Amino acid sequence: MNASSSTPSAAVRLTSLSHGGGCGCKIAPGVLSQILAQSGAAGLVPPELLVGLETADDAAVYRLNDSQALVATTDFFMPIVDDPYEFGRIAATNALSDVYAMGGKPIMALALVAMPVNQLPVETIGAILRGGQDVCRAAGIPVAGGHTIDSVEPIYGLVAMGLVRPDQVRRNAGARPGDVLVLGKPLGVGVYSAALKKEQLAEAHYREMIASTTRLNTPGPLLAALPGVHAITDVTGFGLAGHALEMARGAGVAIHLDWSRVPLLPGVEQLARQGFVTGASGRNWAGYGADVRLADGLPATAQALLTDPQTSGGLLVACASEAVDDVLAVFAREGFGHAAVVGQVQAGAAGLHVQA
Repeated sequence: MNASSSTPSAAVRLTSLSHGGGCGCKIAPGVLSQILAQSGAAGLVPPELLVGLETADDAAVYRLNDSQALVATTDFFMPIVDDPYEFGRIAATNALSDVYAMGGKPIMALALVAMPVNQLPVETIGAILRGGQDVCRAAGIPVAGGHTIDSVEPIYGLVAMGLVRPDQVRRNAGARPGDVLVLGKPLGVGVYSAALKKEQLAEAHYREMIASTTRLNTPGPLLAALPGVHAITDVTGFGLAGHALEMARGAGVAIHLDWSRVPLLPGVEQLARQGFVTGASGRNWAGYGADVRLADGLPATAQALLTDPQTSGGLLVACASEAVDDVLAVFAREGFGHAAVVGQVQAGAAGLHVQA
């Protein structure tokens, strides 16, 4: 049985209304770099701005006083599933993730809603918003406002704001040689979404997809409070390889991944072998593959899974070796049973090395 026949959905399939879904909608990293270079984005930088555009970090951070800094971010995308309520939950969970990844606790959200109002019933749009509101309620924050427009494709997401102690901000650029890397969620959401769009995703795998993409990355602030944690980012549209590379470039280090230890969602390798790979995976490799060294002996699917866009993916943590047990314990207490050590940070030119 495939998921499309066993899960609630709108009369019009949401995924049929968009050219991409979830974090696979992101502009390819190479193109994005060119756009930002031409945008004049590096403007006024007040001393209170602790984190800006410098290292492609997960959110902006602005110091309010000695004990508080504001974390601000936004994320939105087109449907990755057909069930409107689940689409809302996934999009909201993904948007809040960047606050957690900076070590912050969310305090408030604003909804961003763009919908083809002549194609989708009011009830469907309402279900999307209700899904987002329920996730924010679970995070303990209000959806305090937002903005809506009529659009040719359905788009939903949040502006998310949070608070963090300035000394507990954890950037993606803080990794140090000798650190160990821990990944909080298994990979494979993009592969699942590709199979779902072709109505070839098993019901059990659909449930795994929903469970993963709607699990809030609540370990973030708890991890940031550990003195041995040096860097945190979340793995989203650029895949594990892309976000590991951002960490490597930001810190000026070499990151080594042990592919055999990377957790994967059930059935993902088989689906990838069958060709259920997103177009974003190929665009990701084209954008940064020159800086990735793949060892001999890796499975044929490794490249596709390393570049697989993760919607609402897991936290990637760089910590001192003596802090690994504490990091894994935090993940376990928060319900992240798949969290695993996946590599290490070494001195050397910024880049990513993947061993079998």
